[in-house]
Amino acid sequence: MAFNLNFAKNRTVNITIKDHAIRYVELKNVQSSIIQRMGEYYLPVGLIKEGKILDFDTLSTILEQCVSEWKIPKRMVRFLVPDPFVVIRKVMIPKDIRVDEIKGYLYMEIGSSIHLPFEDPVFDFHLLDKGNSETNELLLFAAPETIVREYIDLFEEAKLKPVVADISSLALNRCFNQLDSVQAAENYIMIQCDLQTVNVCIFEKNIPVIMRHLTMDIDRGKWEHSLNSDSVLSFRYSGDREDILFPLEEIYNEIEKVMNFYQFSLNQGKAQVQKLLVDGDHPWLDEIYHHMRKRFAIPITKLSDLKESQDANQIPHQFYLNVGLGLKEV
Repeated sequence: MAFNLNFAKNRTVNITIKDHAIRYVELKNVQSSIIQRMGEYYLPVGLIKEGKILDFDTLSTILEQCVSEWKIPKRMVRFLVPDPFVVIRKVMIPKDIRVDEIKGYLYMEIGSSIHLPFEDPVFDFHLLDKGNSETNELLLFAAPETIVREYIDLFEEAKLKPVVADISSLALNRCFNQLDSVQAAENYIMIQCDLQTVNVCIFEKNIPVIMRHLTMDIDRGKWEHSLNSDSVLSFRYSGDREDILFPLEEIYNEIEKVMNFYQFSLNQGKAQVQKLLVDGDHPWLDEIYHHMRKRFAIPITKLSDLKESQDANQIPHQFYLNVGLGLKEV
């Protein structure tokens, strides 16, 4: 038996940084999705674009202000690698390579037999059950080191201690599974609908196998924001509704293409997506959910509905990603 010395002042916080907002959540513990504290800050246009930091100094100043207001200085932090820079790829390796040798093997092969769309990656892997007598199959997760390093520098400038970099699809899937364990035999697609982007990820037995990051051509300046007494943002669109609905129709078409690619190109019609999970911080998420129910002929689940059915302490849906991040062990 060991004492848990993770007192409140040392508890890890979970911060997500998107183009339009910084959010933080502190959970009661990593076994629970109960939120103890949370906060949110709107980011002006021009600081970050599709995950790429454009104005480091201003963003750093804002984050330092948030850390002070939220009273979380010197805390350990879990954070997300921006979706546009994450690559997920299946890789075959020789059967005789031991598990403790795999990372070294990947270091040697990336750039030669394993090609990525960027140089100097940071990466991790998950060994799969598939393979044959000569090879093993693994799932490679990679991102540019320059991007990850920039976010680490940002947190360290704000006197925080980044300890875990995660992927949004894995974080959100963790949250879904705690509330409603997805059947291991199911193949399901997870849709994250945010203010201007949509991330699509197909899972097999809780393992992500395909990920696509989609953008919507929307004038963000027409989204008017306000902050309530709980430091939570709300948005109202001042333009024509069709400015939002038309790009969403294009997104639904792209989702169908991803599902068809998975079914017919990857699996020759032998496997298909059986369930759709949807979440995100889009202000019209409920409407998007209802459009998807009419559009797709598979069961669709919204994370906020699962949460509300189990917990009387309802929280804004834009914080569920932070909750999933917090469920990851440091």
